[in-house]
Amino acid sequence: MFLLSHPTGNQNVRHSALALYEAGLLGELWTCLAFDPNSFTSRLLPGAVRSEAARRAFPEALRPSIHTHAWRELARLGSRRLGWHGPSAHESGWCSVDAVYQALDRRVARRLERQPRLSAVYAYEDGAAATFAAAKRLGRKRIYDLPIGYWRAFDEICRIEQEAEPAWAATLVGTRDSAAKRERKDEELAGAELIVVASRFTAATLGRYPGALAPIRVVPYGAPTPPDTARTWSSEGPLRVLYVGSLSQRKGLSYLFAAVGALGQGVHLTVVGSRVADCPALDQALAGHHHLSSLPHDQILALMRTHDVLVFPSLFEGFGLVITEAMSQGLVVITTPHTAGPDLITDQEDGYIVPIRDAAAISARLEGLRADRTLLAQLGGQALARARRRGWDSFRHDLRQALGTP
Repeated sequence: MFLLSHPTGNQNVRHSALALYEAGLLGELWTCLAFDPNSFTSRLLPGAVRSEAARRAFPEALRPSIHTHAWRELARLGSRRLGWHGPSAHESGWCSVDAVYQALDRRVARRLERQPRLSAVYAYEDGAAATFAAAKRLGRKRIYDLPIGYWRAFDEICRIEQEAEPAWAATLVGTRDSAAKRERKDEELAGAELIVVASRFTAATLGRYPGALAPIRVVPYGAPTPPDTARTWSSEGPLRVLYVGSLSQRKGLSYLFAAVGALGQGVHLTVVGSRVADCPALDQALAGHHHLSSLPHDQILALMRTHDVLVFPSLFEGFGLVITEAMSQGLVVITTPHTAGPDLITDQEDGYIVPIRDAAAISARLEGLRADRTLLAQLGGQALARARRRGWDSFRHDLRQALGTP
């Protein structure tokens, strides 16, 4: 039986747990918060709070397996809402994201000592060091899920980017990680018996690891179920272009704005994402476009259905769930090889793969779709069909195969 742990339980984590549940192998699921939308308490919450809490909901089938370790995560969320940034400061705060991950990691490690029926652990980057140490000592199987590329490869990308686009360097916040945090990442990798990644790009970045690694299995995530309603694309007027993601230069934002700027009135750009740092260059770029800081997931999907194209020009990504989400809503996706794009898209058949740092290539693809609305509808329809073939049930099946389970 598996113990799976992750502090926040995002979409891919939930489906990883479901994959184990469907195989009859999920013993326990450990997380920080688990919201039950059907509980009496949840119905008493204000609408905005309830909507936010719903992000931590799990499928009903998983609820009997869920264990929570909540207090530090509750403190983190509370301090952020009150504007108290000290307690949640990067790495140093007692309720920082890193502190939350490590607290759950230590709690799970203690749990293993008392539960001999848990013969395997499935843990994620930054939350596996103590768990793997305990599991190894107890002779339990250790599965490591790396949701984004390896840190040494990221540092190299950032060094180049800081020189190429210095005005955007402040948004490359991942470069602030301490040596101790990076050593812990390497410790986790060294302790794994199997490494699961969501894209070939992530697998390739592990070539920078200075030592031998466990076998690596690539299991791309799934797409949401497409809506039943018919999809239409704009037949005239500006091309409706969308970006969804954090407002970081890791996502290639400066190249997106340059590409759209070259097309003038031919493109209408909507940007959905929150700032990760103060950056005058970003503020200036956003001023000329429609910007939304955040939306609930269902509203993101609804917004996608009102757009034609998603541009996701990331320089460094583990997967990019927004790609499959956009394809499920019939958007033509323009992305780079440094995402899961090559695992999901056949270039020029159901989307486009363009080089990183290439605003001209993005602009050319947008102009081609703006000028040829028949091509836009054709590629959008193919993207939709591809998403239907790559639902979350496919991910769960492939994950069980990677783990050697039925």
